Amino acid sequence: MTTEDSEQGGASASTPDSPGRSQAQTRPQVRKASWKLIGPGIVVAATGVGAGDLVATLIAGSKFGYTLLWAAVIGCIVKVALAEATGRWHLATGRTIFEGWRSLGSWTTVYFAVYVVIWGFVYGGTAMSSAGLPLDALFPGVLDLKGWAIITGLVGLVFVWFNRYAVFEKVMTAMIGVMFVVVVYVAVLVSPDIGAAFSGLVPVLPDGSVFYTLGLIGGVGGTITMAAYGYWVNAKGWTDSSWMKMMRLDNRVAYITTGVFVVAMLIVGAELLHSANIAIAEGDKGLADLDKVLADRFGSFTSTLFLVGFFATSFTSLIGVWHGVSLMFADFVERLRAARAAGGEDGTGGDGGDATGEKAVRAVAGGQRERSLPFRAYLLWLTFPPMALLWLEQPFLLVVVYGVLGAFFMPFLALTLLWLLNSDRTPREWRNGIVSNVMLFVSGMLFIVLCVQQVREIPW
Repeated sequence: MTTEDSEQGGASASTPDSPGRSQAQTRPQVRKASWKLIGPGIVVAATGVGAGDLVATLIAGSKFGYTLLWAAVIGCIVKVALAEATGRWHLATGRTIFEGWRSLGSWTTVYFAVYVVIWGFVYGGTAMSSAGLPLDALFPGVLDLKGWAIITGLVGLVFVWFNRYAVFEKVMTAMIGVMFVVVVYVAVLVSPDIGAAFSGLVPVLPDGSVFYTLGLIGGVGGTITMAAYGYWVNAKGWTDSSWMKMMRLDNRVAYITTGVFVVAMLIVGAELLHSANIAIAEGDKGLADLDKVLADRFGSFTSTLFLVGFFATSFTSLIGVWHGVSLMFADFVERLRAARAAGGEDGTGGDGGDATGEKAVRAVAGGQRERSLPFRAYLLWLTFPPMALLWLEQPFLLVVVYGVLGAFFMPFLALTLLWLLNSDRTPREWRNGIVSNVMLFVSGMLFIVLCVQQVREIPW
């Protein structure tokens, strides 16, 4: 998933813009990777794994036992490759991923503009409902679900509005710690069959499991927040290639953590639901169903602890999107302003483009983006208009457009990264190696298959 081979192979090459100087003279000194600095990866893991993702894994376990464990492991490897590629683009080029997309043509701007507006509107209502569900179960009769959903949205808005990345990262780390303890505790409590779990690492496709398998590989932890990873890397203060080793360590830790969540929920589904032939609802409400099963089997303490973990899972996804996608939107607006100021030029090529890109990265690293008007405007867009969806059924056309745009995002991300990281937009020593190319290509093909399936399932 990395390009250590190309990194070492290009160590003595000359840079294109300074042919008389060796790369060792021009490349920033490599910083030592330290466990103490891990952060953006934890944020992307906490944001990407939502309640719906855990339910999808739980249902796969309930239907097929441990048989699809291998697919969950492959899914985490795929996400390592995608997130590494995103972070590598930001650090190697000094440009944001949106600036990279713009360099591929105006079609990327049109797609992103439509996507981020419609997706944000629908996701806002979904995220608030998801975070409100466990609170409604923990405090029955105090408020209805709509009331809890509105409160979580407002708390998320206030938290992201008034805090910067450093505080945001600490809170996300604490909450993913809660998620980790609760999910692993429940998995241990159901007494996993270790032998059966290891046998699930052998690739097998039971009848009727194809799209569950693809969903496990492509779904858990895979959203627009993967593209936000590069922005969180910059917000951490990692702004050039000297941080590459640190970013790679950070990214691997993130998806090992994600892998633990996935495996733990598959164990719960296999042991608690599959063996007893218990069915749960799809989507976020499936975790509310699991709460009742846990209460009957293990008592109120375990049930309450699970609901706390459910809330941590949902709320980290909410504030992660509120922060990360708002950073992306702010960059999107600033890139359009820069293009307009340049008289309609892309602003992505030549010295001017490099200067603009470095300025954007420094703005993210320095916290200016978090205080900008576009950042806060998108925060408001995510919070207030979607509240209408808590009372209304989602309009039919909106559901269709949201489904289509959402289905296309992951193949869009995988294939544009493949394009960008094999072109002269990326310094030669940081371009894709064979492993990265294979992983991104396989990811792109996988997500295209999932995209077709999702589009077919849309209620046209």
